[in-house]
Amino acid sequence: MAREIWKPGNMLYPLPVVMVSVADREGKANIITVAWVGTVCTNPPMVSISLRPERYSSPIIKDTGEFVINLTTRQLAFATDYCGIKSGREVDKFKELGLTPLSAKEVRAPLIAESPVNIECRVRQVMPLGSHDMFLADVAAVHADEKYMDDTHKFHLDKAEPIVYSHGAYLVCGEQLGTFGYSVKKK
Repeated sequence: MAREIWKPGNMLYPLPVVMVSVADREGKANIITVAWVGTVCTNPPMVSISLRPERYSSPIIKDTGEFVINLTTRQLAFATDYCGIKSGREVDKFKELGLTPLSAKEVRAPLIAESPVNIECRVRQVMPLGSHDMFLADVAAVHADEKYMDDTHKFHLDKAEPIVYSHGAYLVCGEQLGTFGYSVKKK
């Protein structure tokens, strides 16, 4: 099977694409779209996001040490793209997109009400890595929209139609192929 060899680069796709909300010390909120995001540790619960230092939200996070990761959905695809293109220096993204800021429980940055899951984060460490700074953060609280819970209190994120990012495109997550452990489950 023939293969092309490319220069070193990031080919780990698809990626979760999230909207990260922040607020400066005066309370001015912003939203930035981030695809360089991931789980770091289960116990303690930790995540990371990576931003270019010149992005408007980067110095806000460095100053406040807080942000909220808001999961994205088919309904939020336009807003997700817009928040990655437009700068908070020039536009109030909450206002322009008709998004609803909600007060967080543990941090000053707002939640996005239209997101099915909001993860409040406190920065533990900032690591300058080259083109991006990685913000290693502790999860301070998680909010889940009750409309995606069934009668047994099980959360069904699939009902929100989450989206991912791959090579410049936003994609809706598709059909379930199995569940954890299905490959070794006794029949």
